[in-house]
Amino acid sequence: MVKFFLSADGKLDRIDAFAPRCWIDMVNPDDDECEEVARISGVPEDMIKAALDEEERARSESDEGCTMFVVDCPIIEEGEVGDSYTTLPLAVIYNKDCIVTVCLKGNTVLKNFITGREKIDTTAPVHFILTFMLGNAKRFLYCLKQIDRKKNRIQGEMEKTMRNAEIMQLLDLENSLVYFSTSLHSNERVHDKLSKVEAVVTSEEYRDLYDDVSTESKQAIETCHIYKDILSVTMDAYGSMISNNANITMRKLTIITIILAIPTMIAGFWGMNMPVPFQYGVSAAQTVWFWVVIACTAALTAVISVMIFKTSALTRQQKIRRRRRDKN
Repeated sequence: MVKFFLSADGKLDRIDAFAPRCWIDMVNPDDDECEEVARISGVPEDMIKAALDEEERARSESDEGCTMFVVDCPIIEEGEVGDSYTTLPLAVIYNKDCIVTVCLKGNTVLKNFITGREKIDTTAPVHFILTFMLGNAKRFLYCLKQIDRKKNRIQGEMEKTMRNAEIMQLLDLENSLVYFSTSLHSNERVHDKLSKVEAVVTSEEYRDLYDDVSTESKQAIETCHIYKDILSVTMDAYGSMISNNANITMRKLTIITIILAIPTMIAGFWGMNMPVPFQYGVSAAQTVWFWVVIACTAALTAVISVMIFKTSALTRQQKIRRRRRDKN
């Protein structure tokens, strides 16, 4: 889809065809649209198609009188289990005749330009780019806040019941923060190159606007790092809780096994191929070997118990000595 816009009397109006100093907004264009826009705008077709690759990295490029800035933008996608967060590249290209923006999906910041929530001037391409990058940095901050709220909601649900679905949602959020962190650092390098543009260097207004972009971008990077560290600690804590719950469950199963082993042991004694006490027609002298087996079993059990207790006590003493050594 290709749309044309032109600033007039402080307002942004949509126009039907290309006009000098206009803005061309391209959302998931096909090959014919890319070829037509390249013909009427003078922008190389390879620049237009740069942002159509989902794996395109954030960068800047100048060629044939055209300057291009590719930045990563946060995208919120709706899913069956809730919203997911990822990034997509968006290219802003300008020359002396027009501004071209290209992305695979609609961008919220550009929608704000179209609806008039954010004032822009298509005849000032550097101001357009700075305004867009400022809005993009704020959009990252908004998405990071949404991720933090979703994380808190999932934690509240996991306090009641710990299911695999909530753990998978936390894992998705952790992956989203990794994508955001990588994209924000890539965008920061593009911002550094933008600061060297002549219009930014010579204009105090543009310099102030660039400082706002840099401030918002650094705040987004710091916020992303904080949220990523918190989520990582949270995932580790839940992993420890799951392991602890598994240990408690295994302890209960062990106790049940021991309890069930007692009647099994008694039944085994009476099932041995030898005379046992209280058996009909068996005298006490005939049950000697039964008591020998019982005595040997008790002695072996006592020896093993003493060894286990000594090993446990030695381990505890070593831990106590290690803690004292660490304190000193």
